[in-house]
Amino acid sequence: MIQPRTVVFDLGKVLLDFDYSKAARRIAEHCPKDKCGIQELIDHSPLLFEFETGRLTPELFFKQAQSASGFIREMEVFCEMFSNIFSPVPGMIELQKVLKQKGVPTYIFSNTNTWAIQHIREAYPFFGNFDGYVLSYEHGTMKPEEGIYHVVEQMTGLKGGDILYIDDRADNIGTGISRGWTTIHHSEPEITIGEVRRLFPTICV
Repeated sequence: MIQPRTVVFDLGKVLLDFDYSKAARRIAEHCPKDKCGIQELIDHSPLLFEFETGRLTPELFFKQAQSASGFIREMEVFCEMFSNIFSPVPGMIELQKVLKQKGVPTYIFSNTNTWAIQHIREAYPFFGNFDGYVLSYEHGTMKPEEGIYHVVEQMTGLKGGDILYIDDRADNIGTGISRGWTTIHHSEPEITIGEVRRLFPTICV
């Protein structure tokens, strides 16, 4: 088995857990819609897709979310409530740290939005420890579409099995497999860490 030359991490549910219901509960306190209606609006909705592919600016996203929900506070308040939904996955963060220390380049590859990344940069110092970032809102497309995987290949300068890609979603992993990448379908940190150790025998986490 050929050892990969770089490791590409998904962000949400891999390095950081997230819970949109937390945002929905807080936002719902400031608008007439109930929590379930708010969560439907901000979680995997067409509006979120437009935001995470960069087709809506933060201002337009807020205006549309505000119009749909009746949110009565300022954009800055909505942004904080919408973005503060993350919690760290310590084992996976440590894994990336050890890989980096061993000289293995690491990248983040995420479907995300500018507010989330702004919050993560400020709240989680580990985020600044990667060699590069492929973020959906900066490229106008998102996983599992082929085009954004090509961006990863361009940024890393690698293709096929030289790329180890870790993601929790089977559809995202599927596109990586179709491009010949080495992949780990993430479920539990202990399992993923074990798989990485198998590929990188000198890694101790």
